[in-house]
Amino acid sequence: MELIRVGDAVSRKSHGSDVIFAVLKIISGPARRAVAVLKGLNARLVADAPLGDLVRVRQKDIESAREQVHRLSRESLEKVFLRRMAEELSATGFRGREADVLPPGLNYGKMPGRVLHLDGDGDYLKNCLRYYQELGVPVVGEHVPEEAQPDKVVPLIRTHLPDILVLTGHDGLIARRGDRTRLENYRTSRYFVEAVRRARQVEPDKDALVIVAGACQSHYEAILEAGANFASSPERVFIHCYDPILVAEKVAFTPFDSVVHVTHAIENTVSGIKGIGGIETRGKLRLSLPNTGAWATTETA
Repeated sequence: MELIRVGDAVSRKSHGSDVIFAVLKIISGPARRAVAVLKGLNARLVADAPLGDLVRVRQKDIESAREQVHRLSRESLEKVFLRRMAEELSATGFRGREADVLPPGLNYGKMPGRVLHLDGDGDYLKNCLRYYQELGVPVVGEHVPEEAQPDKVVPLIRTHLPDILVLTGHDGLIARRGDRTRLENYRTSRYFVEAVRRARQVEPDKDALVIVAGACQSHYEAILEAGANFASSPERVFIHCYDPILVAEKVAFTPFDSVVHVTHAIENTVSGIKGIGGIETRGKLRLSLPNTGAWATTETA
């Protein structure tokens, strides 16, 4: 058996080496075999596995996986910009209104919805903030561990006054426990559920504050019932790390008097309807005049 250490990049033989993980810690004791706690390198997944089930991953395979994530994110980015171009060139304008409502020749500014993103993983958050910036979505990012999000979310909402709240990190269904309807069978879903509930105590209106929450294999139904507009994961699948951002972008750039249908919210995500679902929600984009070009900013607290 290979010697596995904390920090190693590994995969699970029993799962066909489908996900590359970093070893967070190794738990051992006289009454049980050693088990490694794992965090996905390219998926928002936490898992554990016996050391005997793990195999080290070669550096070239790590780079190949990262390249695939990068390729998928580029493809989604291109789709977003093509969509925006199509909206601008549509017969009635990107707002879907009659042409005389928006006189030609005026330089209107666009005020997309502002995002507050709480992420349980600091490295993922840095990548997410770069992606928001490329998408032109104004965002404030906060690194908050999943278990701390319920206590932190309310003061952060009051400080930053977001239009859209994104709560994510790492999660996972503990398959050996069986029943996927029970919240205790998920690693961190209960924290997302409680954070959503507390956010709704501050702003119960689902159109005033749009909430996107969850990670890989999260308890979709419980998060949605707690008050989220969009959540993962209906089919308990892995979601791409940028999928919640792409949903937030669609809401941020949809006019406030238009409805974001679920199929449109997820059309550019990698995991699709198996990975993210939700409810129809009003958009957050508003026009301004004159155009100062000062709306899209990215901040890290």
